[in-house]
Amino acid sequence: MALTSTSHSNNFTSSSSSSSYSFHPSNFPNIHHLLNPNFTRKLTLLRECTNCSCSNKHRYYHSNNYVQRDRKMIAAAPAASLGGLLGGIFKSGADTGESTRQQYAATVALINSLESELISLSDSELRDRTSVLKQRARQSPDSLDSILPEAFAIVREASKRVLGLRPFDVQLIGGMVLHKGEIAEMRTGEGKTLVAILPAYLNALSGKGVHIVTVNDYLARRDCEWVGQVARFLGLTVGLIQQNMTSEERRQNYLCDITYVTNSELGFDYLRDNLAMSVEELVIRGFNYCVIDEVDSILIDEARTPLIISGPAEKPSEQYYKAAKIAAAFERDIHYTVDEKQKNVLLTEQGYADAEEILEVKDLYDPREQWASFLINAIKAKELFLRDVNYIIRAKEVLIVDEFSGRVMQGRRWSDGLHQAVEAKENLPVQNETVTLASISYQNFFLQFPKLCGMTGTAATESSEFESIYKLKVTIVPTNKAMIRKDDSDVVFRATTGKWQAVVVEISRMNKTGRPVLVGTTSVEQSDLLSKQLRETGIPHEVLNAKPENVEREAEIVAQSGRLGAVTIATNMAGRGTDIILGGNAEFMARLKLRELLMPSVVKPAEGVFVSVKKAPPKKTWKVSESLFPCSLSQETSMVVEEAVQLAASSWGRRSLPELEAEERLSYACEKGPTQDEVIAKLRHSFLQIAKEYKTFTEEEKKKVVAAGGLHVVGTERHESRRIDNQLRGRSGRQGDPGSTRFFLSLEDNIFRIFGGDRIQGMMRAFRVEDLPIESKMLTKALDEAQRKVENYFFDIRKQLFEYDEVLNSQRDRVYTERRRALESEDLQSLLIEYSELTMDDILEANIGSDAPKENWDFEKLIAKLQQYCYLLNDLTPDLLMSKCSTYEDLRNYLRVCGREAYLKKREIVDKEAPGLMKEAERFLILSNIDRLWKEHLQALKFVQQAVGLRGYAQRDPLIEYKLEGYNLFIEMMAQIRRNVIYSIYQFKPVMVKDPPKPRKDGGNGSLPPPSSVSSEANV
Repeated sequence: MALTSTSHSNNFTSSSSSSSYSFHPSNFPNIHHLLNPNFTRKLTLLRECTNCSCSNKHRYYHSNNYVQRDRKMIAAAPAASLGGLLGGIFKSGADTGESTRQQYAATVALINSLESELISLSDSELRDRTSVLKQRARQSPDSLDSILPEAFAIVREASKRVLGLRPFDVQLIGGMVLHKGEIAEMRTGEGKTLVAILPAYLNALSGKGVHIVTVNDYLARRDCEWVGQVARFLGLTVGLIQQNMTSEERRQNYLCDITYVTNSELGFDYLRDNLAMSVEELVIRGFNYCVIDEVDSILIDEARTPLIISGPAEKPSEQYYKAAKIAAAFERDIHYTVDEKQKNVLLTEQGYADAEEILEVKDLYDPREQWASFLINAIKAKELFLRDVNYIIRAKEVLIVDEFSGRVMQGRRWSDGLHQAVEAKENLPVQNETVTLASISYQNFFLQFPKLCGMTGTAATESSEFESIYKLKVTIVPTNKAMIRKDDSDVVFRATTGKWQAVVVEISRMNKTGRPVLVGTTSVEQSDLLSKQLRETGIPHEVLNAKPENVEREAEIVAQSGRLGAVTIATNMAGRGTDIILGGNAEFMARLKLRELLMPSVVKPAEGVFVSVKKAPPKKTWKVSESLFPCSLSQETSMVVEEAVQLAASSWGRRSLPELEAEERLSYACEKGPTQDEVIAKLRHSFLQIAKEYKTFTEEEKKKVVAAGGLHVVGTERHESRRIDNQLRGRSGRQGDPGSTRFFLSLEDNIFRIFGGDRIQGMMRAFRVEDLPIESKMLTKALDEAQRKVENYFFDIRKQLFEYDEVLNSQRDRVYTERRRALESEDLQSLLIEYSELTMDDILEANIGSDAPKENWDFEKLIAKLQQYCYLLNDLTPDLLMSKCSTYEDLRNYLRVCGREAYLKKREIVDKEAPGLMKEAERFLILSNIDRLWKEHLQALKFVQQAVGLRGYAQRDPLIEYKLEGYNLFIEMMAQIRRNVIYSIYQFKPVMVKDPPKPRKDGGNGSLPPPSSVSSEANV
């Protein structure tokens, strides 16, 4: 069984060329942008003070998507340009979270007042408070709010003792927002990881469990080992779910009070539970409270990607390769047209004619061969899915690149034959097609939690979507230190060549001052092109993208991104799981140094990779560039590290660990989790020694970087959402650090070219100069409108997916409830009696309608069908039925009794032969029939969804059509399940094996086959 997930990539790329260019920064335009979701159109009448000293006086308060302005402030504000108000598209100058601070001020004061009392308690006394709170929490559901101040105060005190960190007041506010079931927007570097433990502890007191969901395994493990200590110290159990765990390990970890897990592992475990064939295979407990880290990434970016568990279908067809050759020969706009906005292609008349001639077929849409779908996918693979943009190739495998995080999505495949088409295009082995066994969208999955909340650095721009789909309110939490980053206005060029030249000049200018620069690109291809230009200019830099050689150095690259004069080119920085620290990240560098010294002594050499006898296999090395480290280690520290490495080698075995296990042990040694292990403790001591030495240098370097102006972020293209661009901006100016950002745009960027419309096309013709920046109010409005169109377009896609999945979701709930009932019931007798009675109703309705007059009742036909279903009803005769039943209702009741008695008789016969076998047979037959027919139902609904799209042309709403047809299919499927099950039960004849096979010499044991049955589709 393969775990896959469909994915639709929407990366935008831009070409560039390098030629000489010169301009001065003073030539940059002061383009003022109007796009900000926090402002209404009425706001265009207002003018903002551009004087810095006034800025703190102007606050906006949000209510029902309207912004209310303090009138006195407006009267006091001197007139200035509207551009001064916004200063750039992405500035969220509206809400700094002050209203949130005031709302929770009283509770924060109450928590702070408890601090002096808790300080005096011993560790055991503090831990005992948890038991007291548990009793109070379980008295009534509303009691959690009443114990919140005390619970938060206890967690704060425990955090001080265990981690040495005292949560700030703003972190307490963040925790309260999460407890209310809202989304807390907290800026990068504000300590969201620690915030999560506050509401998690409080809600875990009820004993129903808490899930903390993160975006990848590394972050889940890091958070569990680090802040999980606080909950463990207070007497709660903390679990962790990782990719390669067994079912038993998963079950134990899900039963903990707090469980750290990734979104995909949690979703797949839910689907696997609903494919389980026994109660022992179930792993997840009931849903209660869920905290989602990087909530926008999971609930919005991932929302276009349903989770799917699939099984293998038929072998791949040679048609993929033939279609790829035809697509390569066809020409755009002659044989086919491309709609980049809809991510779709259409064959022209000539395309149809030429394809049919080449393939020697009369109709591309002939259902027996379905050439049309192969050809459409091959053209999509050629035009819309580009190498090093949407995917990379590694070891003869096509790996999808996540457009939001820039990371490879291991194990993910595009659906509907698209992935196979890409493999054929690249002339790689085409893998098996798959068939869906179970699926769910992230929207409907997380809506199952009675209480859902999340935290992220960028959510305000998507507040309407969170509100409409998830019923989640977004609350902006104030920062601990004032944010002093400067967001410069955008620079817009007519052509991409001018834009890329300007980017190189900007990087060069900043590099000369010693400021670190982070350049954000939207694809692997763009980052490589810019890297080439910087090499030609002679600017040293690092590249961080999805290419394997760069992924492996990610930690090293991020660790030095904040160093003096560092230049880093990165694809999207979402979900990198680490902050860029000015002056360099001493702890990251210390870990890399320890890794460099430890790994050669403990890692087992790779075997069987090289077969050449002429030259020895290259020796694996973990060395990183010496220029990364700020200084050489002192003799004293070197000796401490050497002793720790020797102890590890002697305790674990010299060069005996697999590399992954060694990496895991090193990770644990470099984290803050408690340990009783002597080797880990020694390694941790040496790690802290190295970090201490490096810190003396990085602190000095930080002062120089701060003096130079901090980290400068350069954006090279607007993304489909302002939120993703805000994530890039948020890397600068963390925790009160100075910094600045500037975006360089071109009218040829895909986002404007595809969504810009006629206005931007007209401007491109009007502006002839390629390498000079453009300033125009009309242009600014057009660019804003283009990005708003993109956001609305993708929101509509997600909303449509949600609406269609809503139809499936109600059906899924019903099927999974029925399945769980069958799985967990000790005795299925009542369910089978219900099935037998309803099946008798179906047979009666199909053969003698309720409105048929009595003289037209065909008893012969009815009895023949009943006896075909159940041979135990052989004593039924037309005379018997006529004598027993005078009305249709009498006939129905009598047949129900017959069906019920036949089932009970069958049960008795089987139990005489083999006690307990009937229970197993009933469970097996119900589960297997539900799974098989649900799988077929999913395929049928997929075809219905494709078909109803065309009904829009007949002025019929496709969604309503889908609901009607889906409902009819579902009713028929549920009837088919019960008919098949009861038919199989009636026909079930166990075969007892007299001489069970003896154990084989190879250690295998013979076993009884599963209950045999006749499970053919039974028609009524």
